[in-house]
Amino acid sequence: MEVETKYKVSLKDVKEAEVTLKEVVSVTPLMHSLTYSKKFKANVFLKREDLQQVRSYKIRGAYNKIKSLTPQECARGIVCASAGNHAQGVALACSRLKIEGTIYMPSPTPKQKVEQVKMFGGKYVTVNLIGDTFDDSYNEALKECHQSSKIFVHPFDDPKIIEGQATVALEILEQANQPIDYLFLPVGGGGLASGVSSIFKLISPNTKIIGVEPKGAPSMKTAFEKGYNVKLEEIEKFIDGASVQQVGEYTYAICKDTIDEMSTVAEGKVCQTILDLYNKDAIVVEPAGALTIASLDDFADEIQGKNVVCVVSGSNNDITRTAEIKERALLHADLKHYFIVRFPQRAGALKEFVAEILGPDDDITHFEYTKKSSRENAPAVVGIELKNKQDLEPLIIKMKERNFFGDYLNNKPDLFQFLV
Repeated sequence: MEVETKYKVSLKDVKEAEVTLKEVVSVTPLMHSLTYSKKFKANVFLKREDLQQVRSYKIRGAYNKIKSLTPQECARGIVCASAGNHAQGVALACSRLKIEGTIYMPSPTPKQKVEQVKMFGGKYVTVNLIGDTFDDSYNEALKECHQSSKIFVHPFDDPKIIEGQATVALEILEQANQPIDYLFLPVGGGGLASGVSSIFKLISPNTKIIGVEPKGAPSMKTAFEKGYNVKLEEIEKFIDGASVQQVGEYTYAICKDTIDEMSTVAEGKVCQTILDLYNKDAIVVEPAGALTIASLDDFADEIQGKNVVCVVSGSNNDITRTAEIKERALLHADLKHYFIVRFPQRAGALKEFVAEILGPDDDITHFEYTKKSSRENAPAVVGIELKNKQDLEPLIIKMKERNFFGDYLNNKPDLFQFLV
């Protein structure tokens, strides 16, 4: 059930948060992007929140919230639940303010993120790996708060969190040398989006504000369409920094009045943007950090000749995900395809497949085959990377003509999930 809230972000409170944060937050650059300005024939600027000490904007909200606690509340200690960036912000805040904190993280959280939290928190933070999902950790964190009267620091749905994140808007407006026509904001739980969009509506009301979510987790967009804060039954969690089943009550109430349009971006498109940013501009971002830039293609005609700002939210990307990121990008571009190939059990069958069926630029990137002596044809799972997506249909035709074709797996999600 939706909770009614009349809370609105005030400029006074956000300016107070800005003063509070001076001791811990970097003023990140508003960087003109030559690459994307040229591509879209626009003036595209990147707000580089990936350059914060904790490599995301999350320190703003976490520190502002914890700094607002009374001495009595601080003495009781704080608790949070997070799979990554919020945990690092809370950990650094605990260390700086010398407050005991307990951070609950899902058990599958990459070791790199867990170690970063411990490093930022030092002796002031205890990390508990609990459950398989964020919801499991969240419930355990709330349980501890109820049992010990500790203060829960929410990742996004709290006025002090929202006001801290809103300081990003003050920096952008101070750094911009000309009116901003379009502002693209990543939306997960909505803390950053609700805070920044509120300040823009107060100071720069003519700026069109676009909220961007992963296609597999469109919680804010769905809430807008249905007219209430819906909880999605299932979400795609690949873009972990922006994938939530339900946005906040505060954040939904604010965003429905301050965001002009919600957009979604396919996870594979985000992966290609991550690779492009690294290869062309040497910028390392996490999937959530690439969301806003990935969405620009959908607004290419609209933003031409305009001043555009994209918030790059974070860079906590685990290098072990690189292979998966590349794979998803190729799949999105229709350049990577998986088949069941039925090889005749005779000498030379594989050579025939490679020399006479595959095109000169096709590359086998995955091959699983077990010889069965009792079968005339033995199936193999084969992954093929194409140079051009138009080469797919001719490849399938040749496979069928020579009786190699068994099945195409890209459009069979129940089987495909075991390959990607």
